[in-house]
Order: sequence, then C-alpha cells, then structure tokens
Amino acid sequence: MSRLLEVTSISKSFPGVQALADVSFRLDAGEVLALVGENGAGKSTLMKILSGGYTADAGAILLDGRPVMINSPRAAQHLGISIIHQEMNLMPHLTVAQNLYIGREPRTAGIFTSERRLITETDRLLHRTGIMLDPRAPVGSLTVAQQQMVEIAKAMSFPATRVLIMDEPTSALSEAETDVLFGLIRTLADSGVGIIYISHRMEELRRIADRVTILRDGRHVADHRMDEVDDSMIISEMVGRTITTAVRPASAPAAEEYGLEVIGLSTPRLLRDVSFAVRRGEILGFAGLVGAGRTETARAIIGADRHSGGRVLVGGRPVRINHPADAVRHGIGYLSEDRKRYGLMLERTVNSNVLLASLRDYTNALGFVAAGRGRRTSRRYVDLLRIKTPSIDTAALNLSGGNQQKIVIAKWLARDCDVLIFDEPTRGIDVGAKEEIYGLLNELADQGKSIIVISSELPEVLRLSHRIVVMAGGRITGILDNADADSESIMALATKFHGPTTIEAVEPEPAEPAQQKEDHR
Repeated sequence: MSRLLEVTSISKSFPGVQALADVSFRLDAGEVLALVGENGAGKSTLMKILSGGYTADAGAILLDGRPVMINSPRAAQHLGISIIHQEMNLMPHLTVAQNLYIGREPRTAGIFTSERRLITETDRLLHRTGIMLDPRAPVGSLTVAQQQMVEIAKAMSFPATRVLIMDEPTSALSEAETDVLFGLIRTLADSGVGIIYISHRMEELRRIADRVTILRDGRHVADHRMDEVDDSMIISEMVGRTITTAVRPASAPAAEEYGLEVIGLSTPRLLRDVSFAVRRGEILGFAGLVGAGRTETARAIIGADRHSGGRVLVGGRPVRINHPADAVRHGIGYLSEDRKRYGLMLERTVNSNVLLASLRDYTNALGFVAAGRGRRTSRRYVDLLRIKTPSIDTAALNLSGGNQQKIVIAKWLARDCDVLIFDEPTRGIDVGAKEEIYGLLNELADQGKSIIVISSELPEVLRLSHRIVVMAGGRITGILDNADADSESIMALATKFHGPTTIEAVEPEPAEPAQQKEDHR
C-alpha cells in the first residue's frame, strides 16, 4: 500500500495542558488504522488538527508525500479529509437531506435550491452506503443510532474524500447497524480510502483494523499490526499498567430489602407492563437491542416521559414521580446516555456541574452558597474519578468526552442518591477509565445503593450485573442471574419479541400500599 498521510512531530498545548508532544504516525491508502489511548491521551486533539479544527504548534502533515497546511475544516475537506465526530453535529430542525448537503445544496439557475435534486442525491447516497432512512425526515425525530448513521452518510457525501476519520462511530449503533458500517468501511478501504478508526472497543478493532497506533499522555507509544498483538498488550501500553477485564460479580446480595420496585410500568408509545425490583447492594443490568425500551424505562421511572400505568416504590414506599425533580427528591439519580443534552451545562465549570444536583446542600437560609465547602466536594470527586482537568474552574466543554461523562457521575455521587440509574455509563470512555468506573459502581453497591446499569455492550452487562433484565419491543422478556447468563442466552431473549406494541393511554393507577406488592422480583 502507498503512503497516503504522514504526521511528523506534531505538538499542541492549551493553557495548563500539553495535549500532544512530538507525535508521529502514518496512514497508508486502503488501510484501516486504529487509534487508541485513554481519555486525555490526545486522540481527539490530533484528529481536530487533521480536520482543521485546531492548528498544531509544531510539526508537519504530509499528504501523498507533500506538506500541506490545514487551517480550517473547509481546507481539510478540500484536501479530501473528512471526520465523523464522537459527538454529533447535526441540526435537528432540518431534514436528513438538508443536513447532508447544508451549504452545498443543488441549485436551479445557480440561485434556488432544487428540492427534487436534493432528495434524489440523498437517496442515491443512502442507497450506496446501505443506510435506510427517509431523506425528508427531520433529524430531531430520529433515534440516536439513526442520527449517527446520518453523520456517517454526511462524511461520505464529499466525493473527494481520501482520508476518513471515525471517532467512536458505533457508540450508538446496534450490532446490525455496526455490521452495515463495517461493510461500508471495507468497501471504502478497497477503493483506496485511508481510514483512521478511534474506538475503545477491542472486539471492534479486531474485526476492522489492519494496524493500531497507541497514544498515552499526549505521546506516541507504539505501532503494531493487529494480527501480531493481543488485547492485554494494547491495554497495557494504553494505560501503563495491567488491567483485569474478565471478572464477573459474585452472587446477588442476600438482602431482602428493595431500594427500587417498579410494578406494571407502561407508556402510551412503547412500554408494556414492565415490572422488576432492585435490592439494596445490587447492580441490576438492562440488556436489549436498540429500541427495546431500556432508556424509555429509565425515563418513565424518573418522570422525564409520561407513563400511562404502573407504580414505583422507593425503599418500600409508593411514590408519585411526575417530573425529574420528584425523582431527585425521592433519592433517584439518573445518568443519561446523552450527557451533553441532559447531563451537563457545558459552558459552566467542572465545580458548577459537580454541585448541580446538590446545590441546596451548600446553600443557607439566606440563599448564600458555602463556596469553600462545595469546592472541597468537587475536588474530592475529581480526584476519586481521576477526572483530567487543569482545575475545577475549567469549563466542561473543554474536557474530553470521557471526562465529561465522569463529571456527570460525580454530580450524582455528590447528591448521595440511594438509587442510581446509569444509562450507557462508559460510552466513549477508555478501557482504563472503564475499570475505574466498574470499581466505583461495585463500591457503591457495597455501600447499599441500588444500581441499574443500562448498556449496549454485553461484556459490560456481564462484567457488572448481579442479575440481568432483558427487554425487547417495550417488554421484559426475561430476567437472568449472572451465573446463568451468557451472550447467547441474552441475545435469545433480546430477539424474542415479534411486532410493535400499541397501548391506549390510561390514567395511572394509584400506588398500592407497600405490603400489597406483586410478585415481580
């Protein structure tokens, strides 16, 4: 394969942070190069330099052996370099077609947008990429997985693309959608496109990558052919220490006291008679395919989505939750799968975000905030979760995606909720940080917290959960003890449902007294 892209001695610093130091790597035409490293290792900074978002302080970029200057995203696109960001950059009020060709719409007489040609070109592109979407659908009406597919199609809409950068492209995709993506990647590579693939999922890298380049603390550590190195070696070079990744939890706690009980929960659009309970000290995993109803269950529990029937009990007492504030008041914390939309105030500091859910605990009767005590709390959780930030006064938007996720976790730890619902808690987080969060969740369970973990990664569900709830089509299709669960048994339940659920809206039933609990455990 011919040398397509070469990066030599790239360095980049920000106030108080050396993001990259003398980093070099190469990409050949037709190659899929995996780029791995912990959060904060410099992967995203390096890719922003290649795609024109940042300018390097030192070093050179060569394309086809010739030095090039990339000082804007438009310059990168002109050179044939496209990027799919980890965080989506779409306009929800516009259609799929309008998002794909924004600023490049086909025009009649060079003045008026040709809607017919726009739809035709979008149809052609979606057909070529194997993405089944309606070009006229508003992006805001799509699921997270569908929006990710729009991002992929948008990157492929530039006909001159020679280098394609993918930053965690499968984080919101189902296995079927991931297969479609991998087929597309192989087609592109066979046509000579060089692909830089950033992911923390080792099983994905095994399937798709030819080589792997490893970064640690902003420096280049190693290059390997994927067929010449095992996962443990890659992980060790990423984090600088040995990580144990195959541990599964012991038996579920014997405690008979339940922190959270859900009885017959239904919603007008999807959920039907969802019932389960979480013991104190237990981690209950939720598995299922995209659209199974896992996130919808969590949102209905906390009052973010209206429910049409069912009851919720906390600590054995029936509670009425019509709004997320009610959930917080009853000791339920929820970490959303979409941290930027629902979990963070990006313009505010790390300190402000950590204290967001517990600010009243630091406010006196006159409305004055005990700033010193709050800052001590923030620093404690920043240290505990190893959040990489210059200070607690740094804006959350300046941190990597994984560190932003840790801030949201810190927010709920500071609130000291008895029931914690984690929706995709390690999405976009590297393997070293994952193990830290796994350890933290186990510690919280040991403290008697009731924990729900929703995850699209079966190894993660098996790694964490004492019991596993499997959903399909808005229903629970089975609940497995960890000792009885494996990937095959979970997938069998996840594909058990046939046909959509339609539920007539009814008024929620009044909560039963605690002693009249149904057998839903």
